[in-house]
Amino acid sequence: MMQRILLIGKNGQLGWELQRTLATLGEVYAYDFPEIDLSKPDNLRELIRGIAPHLIVNAAAYTNVDKAETEPDLARAVNAAAPGVMAEEARRINAALIHYSTDYVFDGTKGSAYIETDIPDPLNVYGATKLEGERAVQAVGGAFLIFRTSWVYSLRQGGFVTKVLQWARQQESLRIV
Repeated sequence: MMQRILLIGKNGQLGWELQRTLATLGEVYAYDFPEIDLSKPDNLRELIRGIAPHLIVNAAAYTNVDKAETEPDLARAVNAAAPGVMAEEARRINAALIHYSTDYVFDGTKGSAYIETDIPDPLNVYGATKLEGERAVQAVGGAFLIFRTSWVYSLRQGGFVTKVLQWARQQESLRIV
């Protein structure tokens, strides 16, 4: 039996790479805005129930860190409520959920690498809503993995790797954090 994989966030850097990689594991149903609006939980539930995937991969997020400060409700709907809905639906159909979060759940003052047991302390709406999303997934339970990433890399045009290559062709020296 072929595994059905639902990928949310297919047009982002991470989602674009995942869509190609996941295709070797099963039948991938990939969506992004406006095909699915994560601020509308009923639409998300309907999509998941219609596909009945074995695995849900959430690579979507409201990622505009600065704009999240002025659109906290939208950021919360996408980054916190939607992952909770995905977790509820995954548990209901006995599917696994992979949810991507961010290192923005931390304040950045530790001075060394963060580990899973470090206490989150987000400094902005983006980080706070991503932490709420993690906690919503954990509260539901079931089979899930949460990955906290800092930078994601893609060879897709406009990604970090292609920007660095472009800068390297245009400048004699580069300063990158």
